[in-house]
Amino acid sequence: MADIPELDLTDPEVVGDPFTAYGRARERSPIARVLTPGLPPLWTLTRHEGARAMLADARFAITSGSFLRPDVPEDCLPYMRTMSEMDGPEHLRLRRLVAPAFTARRALTLRPAIERVVERLLDELPGHAGDGVVDLLRHFATPLPMEVICELVGVPEEDRPRWREFGTLVAAGAGPGFAAAIPGIMAGAREAVARRRAAPPTGDAPSDLLADLIRAQAEDGDRLSDTELVTLVWHLVLAGQTPANLIANAVHVLLSEPAQLRALRADPGLMPRAVEELTRWCGPILLTVPRHASEDVELYGAAIRAGDAVTASVAAANRDPRVFEDPDRLDVTRAREATHLGFAHGAHFCLGASLARVETGVALSALLRRLPDLAAGPEGARRAPDPGTWRLTSLPVTL
Repeated sequence: MADIPELDLTDPEVVGDPFTAYGRARERSPIARVLTPGLPPLWTLTRHEGARAMLADARFAITSGSFLRPDVPEDCLPYMRTMSEMDGPEHLRLRRLVAPAFTARRALTLRPAIERVVERLLDELPGHAGDGVVDLLRHFATPLPMEVICELVGVPEEDRPRWREFGTLVAAGAGPGFAAAIPGIMAGAREAVARRRAAPPTGDAPSDLLADLIRAQAEDGDRLSDTELVTLVWHLVLAGQTPANLIANAVHVLLSEPAQLRALRADPGLMPRAVEELTRWCGPILLTVPRHASEDVELYGAAIRAGDAVTASVAAANRDPRVFEDPDRLDVTRAREATHLGFAHGAHFCLGASLARVETGVALSALLRRLPDLAAGPEGARRAPDPGTWRLTSLPVTL
């Protein structure tokens, strides 16, 4: 294939407006090359059909080489290989064990707890304001997911301040703070497992994820090792922070789209549609975790060699006009025309998608209900120069 677009992840236009940059590439070709200095090129599927097919194709597997690992102490190394790095039967075994905790029904049972957390965070917002302005990312969107994970895992209240610090560091993305937090998160996971094993829920007390996993281990010890159990818990802390960026992006967009904001205020019943549309239109994932080809493959005329890294451009696929009508327009009333790829697809479809949807819907509904005068702050939001994740570093608003 002669005309394969190339996108340089150091190009300010790609970083600053990835939806336009990837969109241009998509209209030129269903496949493109992504260039990063110091790293081998990536192939990326730009159109919805091809991206979705690749994510479900067993010839493209996630491996340990799909991730840039931070340096951690030696005692942390056994816990570094998470479920995200596994494929095939090994991945399926662990996913089946943890999946019951993340069904849509289980997410709805957590809704009252999520609502309580949201209301408390909103109660505290005025106390964080200076000159009438508060950073909604720092004081609302970022702490919410960690509070939900603590509910899910069963972390006692006295331990939560430390977990909240972990969540803040993780949500900030890669960097020294992120790497430094990992040993603490793993230690917290080990402590949480030991505590729940010593004191399982009794009587009518609700079960939690840890109790369910420990019970599964006791019933069939070959299915889940102690190392896997701790790894699952700390990995949930990492993966569970995604809604922070989705909520912040959604609020930022709605404040700049007054017609959409008015529509959502006028009809709160639109919220489920709005969450799907906002995930499609401004979700945080720009590129999926790279897969590696297990054999030579030809995709749209491009020769993919065994070992080559291949990713899906979610930013391009979710605005593909072949699938979505008027795709560059945000429309909170949009009927679900097709499945967006904001939570990926295939064997590695986001396990926490149902929980993220509930969190985002509850958070946005409460913000609109309790803060009718919510508006963008005078300084404007700041966005991270992150070519892989569409995320903010601050979201100043007036209440």
